[in-house]
This record gives sequence, C-alpha cells and structure tokens, in this order.
Amino acid sequence: MALLEPPAIKRTGKRRQRRSWTGWAFAGPFMAVFAFVFLAPIAYAIYLSFFRTRLIGGTSFVGLENYKNVFTDAQFWSAAGRVTLFLLVQVPIMLFLALLVALAIDSGRLYGKAFFRVTVFMPYAVPAVVATLMWGFMYGNRFGLVANINEALGTTLPDPLSPGLILASIGNIVTWEFVGYNMLIFYSALQVVPKTLYEAAEIDGASQLRIIRSIKLPAIRGALLVATIFSIIGSFQLFNEPSILKSLAPNAITTYFTPNLYAYSLSFSGQQYNYSATVAIVMALLTMIVAYAVQLRSSRKER
Repeated sequence: MALLEPPAIKRTGKRRQRRSWTGWAFAGPFMAVFAFVFLAPIAYAIYLSFFRTRLIGGTSFVGLENYKNVFTDAQFWSAAGRVTLFLLVQVPIMLFLALLVALAIDSGRLYGKAFFRVTVFMPYAVPAVVATLMWGFMYGNRFGLVANINEALGTTLPDPLSPGLILASIGNIVTWEFVGYNMLIFYSALQVVPKTLYEAAEIDGASQLRIIRSIKLPAIRGALLVATIFSIIGSFQLFNEPSILKSLAPNAITTYFTPNLYAYSLSFSGQQYNYSATVAIVMALLTMIVAYAVQLRSSRKER
C-alpha cells in the first residue's frame, strides 16, 4: 500500500495544477486587457510626472518638483475648491431627489409607476454632450429659453451662464442627468427588502414615515454609500459640462474651471504634458482619499 501512495499524490498534484491553469485561462484575457487599458496608462502618467520638457535642454528628470509646483499652484487649488463646493451642494440635492423618487415608486401608491420610473431614468440615456448643449441653449439670454421668457414677459431674468450662476447651472444639468441613475440604484435595493417586515410594521400600527425611517433607509444603507461614492468621484471628474459650455460662457468658465479641464488645457493647449500628468495624479489621490474617508465613516456608523 505504501508503494501506491506516491502515484496518487502525483495525480492529485497534476489535477490541482490543471485547475490553476484553467483559472488563469479564464482570468488571463481580462487581466491582460485591464493591464493594457488601465494600469499601463497610470504607470505612464506617473513616469511622465517625474520629468519636465524645456525648450532649451529637452526632457530632463526633475524628481518631485512637479508635485511641489502643484501644491503651490493657485489655479489648481481654485479648481479643486470649485469642484469641492459643487460636491457639497449638488450631490446631497441629487441623492435626496433620487431617494424621494425611489421611495415614491416603491410605496405602491403611485399611479403609473412603470411609466414614471422610465421617465425619470430617461435623461441618463441622453449623452452628456447632447444634454449639455440642450441645456446650454436653453440657458442663453440672447437666443434660448431665458431670452424667450424675457422677451415674452418683458422681464430680465438672471443670466444662468454668468460667472456667479454658472456652477449652479452645471449642477442643474448634472442633477437632471443622474437623478434617474441613482433612483434605479435605490429602487433596486428597496426591492430586496422582505415584505414581511412591512407587514409586521403595519400590524404594529407604524406609519409610512416610521417605516421609511426604521426599515427602508437602514435596508438601503449600502446602496446609499455606493451612490455617494460614485457621485463624489463624478464630481471630482467634472469635465464634459464645463468644457462644452465654455464656448457659450467664455467669461464664466476659465481653462482651470475644474481640475480635469485644467489638466486638459495644460496638455493640449499648453503642451505641458508632464505637469498635466502630475495634476491628474494629485487629483486622483485626493479623490481616493475623500472616497475612502466617506466609506470609512459609513463603516463606523454601521458598527
């Protein structure tokens, strides 16, 4: 019997090796594409951030000098502060509206909820470029909806594309685009809540407000966290809306209106590829820190 054990052990080892290679065969293509389209650009951007190209002298290694310049760059911090303000105001409003709609649809008391759900979600299907152009022309006080209202009523409405209102106007566009997307996340989470909890609460005489506060909101806390983190990342990545509206409001939107727009302008207009890569990396790190802080705070509350 002792002589038969080594072949059995060898066969087991071969089976395990085949299984491991089978797993790599399935995961390998995805990992190759992931490394090529995601990891490689990040690695190349980090590499670029350690160099600087000068008119005289060419490209030279400068170490952390680009990073030092970013932390003392007033334009970068102005852009970062602007998207932070956008985040603090727009994201809570958008998530509140999405949650309100999701709760209304889930209540079962809304007539035509299927049509209402599709209608609210529809703006998310509109490309961001098309949505921004549509709202941009409605905002126009010389050619759009605002201009038509002023002409018809003889009023002088504030210009939505003015420097003081442009951030709120962009917030309105983003809210219109993504309320339906977040509503779908919340509504999907609400569908998983056991109906027996609602029945028990009704038997105990709980009101609808009490059910929402004690059952529905705690049950979708994970969905709220996911939507919040996605919204934070999206706010820090704000680019399409200000980039498209820049031609309609050149005095309100500068080349450093948002960090992404600043990095784009540095790279394609200023030919400062190294410094642009540094700005992008610093902004990515700030986004990661804020998103992680929100997730950590939410985890502590759950405990």
